[in-house]
Amino acid sequence: MASANGKTRRTHRLVVLDGGPRRKSVGEVWLVGAGPGDPDLLTIKALKALQTAQVVVHDGLVSDEILALAPPEARRISVAKRKSRHSYSQDEINRMLVAFALEGLTVVRLKGGDPFIFGRGGEELEACRDAGVDCHIVPGITAALAAGASAGAPLTHRGSAQAVTFVTGHASQGAEPDLDWASLARPNQTVVIYMGLSQATAIAARLMAAGRAASTPALIVENASRADERRVVATLAGLAEAASALNGPALLIVGEAMALATSGEQVVETLIREAQS
Repeated sequence: MASANGKTRRTHRLVVLDGGPRRKSVGEVWLVGAGPGDPDLLTIKALKALQTAQVVVHDGLVSDEILALAPPEARRISVAKRKSRHSYSQDEINRMLVAFALEGLTVVRLKGGDPFIFGRGGEELEACRDAGVDCHIVPGITAALAAGASAGAPLTHRGSAQAVTFVTGHASQGAEPDLDWASLARPNQTVVIYMGLSQATAIAARLMAAGRAASTPALIVENASRADERRVVATLAGLAEAASALNGPALLIVGEAMALATSGEQVVETLIREAQS
């Protein structure tokens, strides 16, 4: 366009590259550790994230008291996994988180314990990254820490536990877990087995066959930190029999430091009698 003095004046025009309707901004996903169950063990950061949720996708082990802390209008979706009974596959959960976020919603994926300790949080994080969805991680108190604390049995202890190892006792289709038994059988370390109750017999046998002493103290904690928590103190040789008295979510903990656990052998005998009656 020419101006009055003959010089050309540039005009700035807005160019619309996408003529379609304006998209809603992408939401975000929070992978939040709900801790072992006691709402008092929920972190402040986890609480703040939960209070912003528009959708809460939660595990079956998350307590009702913690779920109640989410906004009343937030949609709650249970994706409980109990042994072989899964309400949703992991792939379906991944797609669900991404889909809600792409709708512009704030999604809290609420997990028992810590998202990155046998919680498959890494898979959900990868799914979000692949879809271009922001994903934030809020760590939680894992069940092993709560179990040791409630029993008064430290997972590491000078002179008796210079290392602690977390392993899973659960393999696909009920198979025995493929673990480095020789390494786990070394003395003066604590071995925490998640999801190992049904495999207690095989786990104890493998550890003893690899050289771990049959007299090594052991602890089983069912429903750690909850009102219905039960603790059983045993030895590695008696681990299978002690496990047979329990049926809820439980941790197996093997190591010399478990000698400090507060439950007595009479608890084992009582629970076994209850299971046999």
